[in-house]
Amino acid sequence: MKQVRLEDLRRFQRFFSPVEAYAAALAVSAFGLAVGLWAAGFRISAPPLALVVLASTALLAEKQRVRVATHTEMSVSVLPILFAAVLFGPLTAMIVGGCALIGDFGRPYVRWAVWTTQTAFVAGLAGLAAAAVPHTNPTFGAVLAAVLVAAVTDAVMDGALTALTAAVRRNNTAETARSMIGLLLGAVPLYTPVLAVLAYTYQQVSPWLVLFFFAPAVAAQRLFLLYQEQRELAEGLTAAYDRLERANLSFATALVATLDARDRYTAGHSAAVAIYARDIAARMGLAEEQQSLAHVCGLVHDIGKVGLPAGLLEKAGALTLEERRQMEMHSEIGERILGKVEDYAEIARIVRHHHERVDGNGYPDRLVGDQIPIIARIISVADAYNAMTSDRPYRDAMPSRVARLRLAQAVESQFDTSVVAAFEAILAGGTESYRAGTGSGFRFDVQVDEQEEAPAQLTAAVG
Repeated sequence: MKQVRLEDLRRFQRFFSPVEAYAAALAVSAFGLAVGLWAAGFRISAPPLALVVLASTALLAEKQRVRVATHTEMSVSVLPILFAAVLFGPLTAMIVGGCALIGDFGRPYVRWAVWTTQTAFVAGLAGLAAAAVPHTNPTFGAVLAAVLVAAVTDAVMDGALTALTAAVRRNNTAETARSMIGLLLGAVPLYTPVLAVLAYTYQQVSPWLVLFFFAPAVAAQRLFLLYQEQRELAEGLTAAYDRLERANLSFATALVATLDARDRYTAGHSAAVAIYARDIAARMGLAEEQQSLAHVCGLVHDIGKVGLPAGLLEKAGALTLEERRQMEMHSEIGERILGKVEDYAEIARIVRHHHERVDGNGYPDRLVGDQIPIIARIISVADAYNAMTSDRPYRDAMPSRVARLRLAQAVESQFDTSVVAAFEAILAGGTESYRAGTGSGFRFDVQVDEQEEAPAQLTAAVG
């Protein structure tokens, strides 16, 4: 017996997919509801003109759906459907609901069948719920109660069936449920009083006033659709900017790796300067964009050293005057290298000036005070500190306290006072490894995401 049932199931699955079977079940349910309503005495009571207006309005509204989640869209077609449910009964509501999706007829046909039968089925249930509230020759309160009952029934049943449809299609059921709950809580209180006024006016004043209510509803949805499109465009631009920023960081990382491969004594120096510069910018209250700029500039500040003569970086003793002049050329070489990279103009300018001094005795342009870009002043402090606290061919690393003292002694001559003060506050609360610029946080860590390749990340803990 079990084998026979299994074969029957397999045979059924060859002819019907789960979605097709679900669509058939919905269609049977909707048809059964319509037959049951007719048997119970409900009829299509709407005047022909009103039925045409309601169906046309629902169809137009469905043509302007707004996406609210990955697999969920909304429209104001619920307004004419509920209006029909309250004033003309469940069968009329089912016709209006079914007509709303006529314009979507086409492939995939199963999807169209699911949403059409679901809309009609839910509309019939909403009309049945409204009929349970007496509102013949009603007061406004009775009409409001009928609209509220119909609206809640429609929202709850539509949300439940939409989540069930998502489960059958193996979409994100949780996301769908959250979206529908949000619509239930936000939309029902909004449109219930409007529909109540509309229905009461239709009964008590004139049926022609309906046109003055539905036109603004469709116009409002069109405005919301335009807003949604603008928001999606803004989100797309933000995502593109983020990708560009990650690409810049990846490019900077590749340049630094080239420099580190040449000079083993300064390997990791640029990573440490980048972290210190970013943290100083944050401590000074600069914008996130400036913090990111400080980070990238810290990474590439010494890239010009790749153009220096062989052996100069590795020389163990003191540099001659000519060698020092050659060494000082690295900031200009760095500017020329980075200036050829699109969108790196500001980074190239900062790299050029990261060895300027606030008293005007720096190089290459002998800028004074605020003439030096603020990021360049930050790089100068971070660069000097890490150089002092790192081993070099000609000396051992200084203790952090000695390097910090030397920074303090050079304020208003070599360094900006506010930058040194911000860095001192960071170092005072930092860990020993942070002050030394060591540990895993100061190494390049290239991570690849499951979805797309991510750039190199530089991280460090403070505190």
